[in-house]
Amino acid sequence: MTDTVEAEPPELASSDASGREAPEPEPLSSAMAAGRLAELSVRDLALIEKLRISFEPGLNVLTGETGAGKSLLIDALGLAVGARADTSLVRHGSETARVEALFDRLPEPLICVREVSGAGRSTARIDDETVTAARLADVAGRLVEIHGQHDQQRLLDERWQRELLDAFGRLERERATMASAVEAWRANQMALAELALDPRELARRLELHEHQAGEIVGARLRIGEAAEIGAKLAAAEHAETIARGSVEIHEALAGEGSGAREAIAVAAQRTRELARLDERYGPLGERLTGLAAELDDAAAEARDLAESVEHDPAALTAMEERLSLIYSLERKYGDSEAAVIAYGEGAAAEAERLRALEASRETRQAEAARLLVEVASAGRELSSGRAAAAGRLSQAVEGALGGLGFRHTAFTVAVGRHLAGPAEPSVDLGEGRVAFDASGLDSVAFLIAPNPGEPARPLARIASGGELSRVALAIKQILAQADHTPTLVFDEIDTGIGGRSAEPVGRSLWELARTHQVLCVTHLGQIAAYADAQFRIEKHQREGRTVTGVRRVVGAERVDELAQMLAGAEGGVAARASAEELLERAEVWRRTARGR
Repeated sequence: MTDTVEAEPPELASSDASGREAPEPEPLSSAMAAGRLAELSVRDLALIEKLRISFEPGLNVLTGETGAGKSLLIDALGLAVGARADTSLVRHGSETARVEALFDRLPEPLICVREVSGAGRSTARIDDETVTAARLADVAGRLVEIHGQHDQQRLLDERWQRELLDAFGRLERERATMASAVEAWRANQMALAELALDPRELARRLELHEHQAGEIVGARLRIGEAAEIGAKLAAAEHAETIARGSVEIHEALAGEGSGAREAIAVAAQRTRELARLDERYGPLGERLTGLAAELDDAAAEARDLAESVEHDPAALTAMEERLSLIYSLERKYGDSEAAVIAYGEGAAAEAERLRALEASRETRQAEAARLLVEVASAGRELSSGRAAAAGRLSQAVEGALGGLGFRHTAFTVAVGRHLAGPAEPSVDLGEGRVAFDASGLDSVAFLIAPNPGEPARPLARIASGGELSRVALAIKQILAQADHTPTLVFDEIDTGIGGRSAEPVGRSLWELARTHQVLCVTHLGQIAAYADAQFRIEKHQREGRTVTGVRRVVGAERVDELAQMLAGAEGGVAARASAEELLERAEVWRRTARGR
């Protein structure tokens, strides 16, 4: 026996005990195949040293003796889709356990890898990209739903039960209308919360912003004004020296008798005379003429600067006060005239907004009342659809449960509401304030009473894992078109049931596997007989260690496996005959079911 197995393709399946070829799994829809588990590889996980198993799209059954490791494969698959890592699963003597799952997700396959070290570290990858376990669960967890004994699955979550009811009732439009109405109400509430100011605080803030805007506007600031005033004040400190020096400059350039201009004019005149004799002096004469004009301009500017120097003490005081005001505003509102002006504009705008606040609040409050009416209307319509769908779903699931051995079981989909607490969003429906959220006004609970005379209880309170698995199977069978999870896994679904009830379970699983890929761990031949692919999990010794292996059984081997499941290893000819009869009966039923 080898630990690594590839499932044989249907065309290579061997013949059964009657000499006929084993039937091929019927083709399934592409919608079902999208996202199904194609292959699972496991290394160094508990008793599993190394194996690889390829699954069929339909009903895959895992069989074998108790303790052989059937549930280990389910644990491995759970790791691959983001379940919590358990370091105790790492094989003794190995550093790391590794699980790899290949999903036929469209438009291209998806590969999910999980590694768990004995030291407690866990790593996850999706298509060779390292991700967190939470991210792995978010992506791959949507492709697989595992129904294990005593596990808390989505089916036990009343929020998920509400989702299933809505999908069964095709209430997508009503759900969308409700969600849209609640979103609009929430957006208005957020805007209203921004307007919720205490009147005294509103008055204080309005007064502050009006004062700031008025102070800045009243100052009539001009960008660059402080620099200009600073330059004038600096010049005023040396007014006498500056004035005297300016006069000296003017006299040196334009004064009579010693002016530079007169000397240049004489030189220019003499140059023009020489130019009549030698043309080379022409350009020099032009330069001297231009220089004389420049000297005139320089002399005039020196005179003007001398006249601009401030000598009036009152004017100097006024400039000092103006500069002090500018610096005071900059200390409070910004580091430049431009920043102060911008701050003033912002303060004015905020003051205007605050003045309009009360009117805006009244408008938003009226809008809130209107939007709550829309929420209540959308909620009532959704509730009505749920109530109608709940009755149909209750009857359908109860009927399916009857076929699974629950002869006197009552199943109810309860739709209710609860009164809102002080802090909860609510609407008044004439029966008190009813809480709501984006999913509606209702709470939904799946209730079951397994025995006559007992009160109905939520699914989460069912003690038997086998009961829960079969209830889940019945619900899945009814909701197959509503729940789009590609792969459904049932671990120990046959717990607590005998042969009489097992065959209907097998049929239900086979029917469910027409729209979902189904993996099922079972001890009952009556269930295994309906498999599209059957795998035997077994232990053996190698080099002094126990190793779990897996192989697909077909044809005569499948008859042998079913015979052992029915009567043990010593079942003999009678057990083989019963196994052959069981396979024949299953095939006849499948042919009939396909023709329906």
